[in-house]
Amino acid sequence: MPWRTLTRTAAVAATVAVLAAGTAAAAPVPAHHDGDPKPPSHSWPQRLLDRSPDLVQPKALTVDRSVGARRAAQEVRLAQQLYTFWNTGQQRYLDAAISPQFRDDTLPPGRPQGPAGPLTASRTFRAAVPDLTCELSDLLVTGDKITARLVFRGHFTGNFNGTRGKGQSVEFNAIDIQHVGTDRIVEDWHIEDNETLLTQLGVRG
Repeated sequence: MPWRTLTRTAAVAATVAVLAAGTAAAAPVPAHHDGDPKPPSHSWPQRLLDRSPDLVQPKALTVDRSVGARRAAQEVRLAQQLYTFWNTGQQRYLDAAISPQFRDDTLPPGRPQGPAGPLTASRTFRAAVPDLTCELSDLLVTGDKITARLVFRGHFTGNFNGTRGKGQSVEFNAIDIQHVGTDRIVEDWHIEDNETLLTQLGVRG
């Protein structure tokens, strides 16, 4: 099973807390930690984006300006690379985004720990949904944490646990929290709407 449904109250509470912190931290502060003058609040988050045409662009971006422009831009770009991996399945984006010491703190049963985990999950799901896309609906940067709200879409035309797809549409949501180290993502926590996914695949409900 490529994703894991988390029902623990603590996991949900942690996600809500980070989302709330990201919103609160968007309030103006006098200056960046790196000494840069405070930019106009309406333009600064958009200036942090990497506009390379191959990278996914978030639909909405909220940034804690106390992080500092240089560090914030680094974290935004890491998020763009990571979710471009989920959007395309191309390993080079994953390699650019996560550390070799990366750890999944909500590891589903059967998935390998470390960088091999996301790669295995992507390949498994793309065997079922070859046209899978990942929309980066919301991106929040708060300190050394990245929080993302994602929407996965595609069509079930492949195979999933012995079930052959009939072209059913797939659309479900996920929330990720990524911990950024010195230069790459070092660990994460994630929650996916597996009930919706499995119902759409026709293997439950």
